[in-house]
Amino acid sequence: MPLTFIETAKLPRKPSTGQGEATEILNEALCGAKNGRGMLRWLKPGEAFSPEAGERHQLVYLMAGKGAITLDGKAYDVARGMGVYLGPAETATIEANKGAEMKLFHLIVNRFSK
Repeated sequence: MPLTFIETAKLPRKPSTGQGEATEILNEALCGAKNGRGMLRWLKPGEAFSPEAGERHQLVYLMAGKGAITLDGKAYDVARGMGVYLGPAETATIEANKGAEMKLFHLIVNRFSK
């Protein structure tokens, strides 16, 4: 497989209704990834992101900023370098602190059948 270099800074950011801005950095069109997608997401102060639950595995990693991740109704303070793994049907809400922007890496891997 050939090496693929993706210039993430040149990819367009798209607004996501009430959930900041996002750009896909890993998908089939960009680099041939067939079983997953990767996105960068930016949240402004007070904005929140809730990954959709489904038959897939997800990783949400905090690249910059501070905020809270809510799991099963309990909020956990998070900062750069922290994140959460969500298995099939699990969900969370990630919210940027007031006065702080947040940058997230969101990886989605489709559930594989046995």
